[in-house]
Amino acid sequence: MWYYIDNDNDYQYQRRLMIKYSKQRQAIKDQLSNRGDHPTAETLYSELKASMPNLSIATVYRNLKQLEGMGDVSTIITDGATRYDYNVKPHAHFFCSRCGAVLDIDTDKDEIVKIGQGSFTGSIEGCEVKFYGLCPGCAAKSRA
Repeated sequence: MWYYIDNDNDYQYQRRLMIKYSKQRQAIKDQLSNRGDHPTAETLYSELKASMPNLSIATVYRNLKQLEGMGDVSTIITDGATRYDYNVKPHAHFFCSRCGAVLDIDTDKDEIVKIGQGSFTGSIEGCEVKFYGLCPGCAAKSRA
């Protein structure tokens, strides 16, 4: 059965797609939407395998690729691992140098681009902001 998907969210969904509904894709999307970290395909697979015994890692990769193409998720490459982010609005990322966690940080990227443009004579079209250090959990362990 085919469903007409029309996601006219405030931000990214300005195109209309015809896609076949997939229980697996919906489960992957739901799993991503309920978390603040940025899991790998392998992590999502292990978490969903218990409730979906017929799920394969290839299905997870294929559906993540389709979700990315639809604009529902974005990818982050870290240390050779691809992680998936459900938050597709402009934001910065924090990378924990101890445990490897990748977390979202809300930022005003337009303001950062303006700062960069102030000392640059070319044309800046966007930016990617990454913060590094210890995540709250690792920082707390360091203080203890």
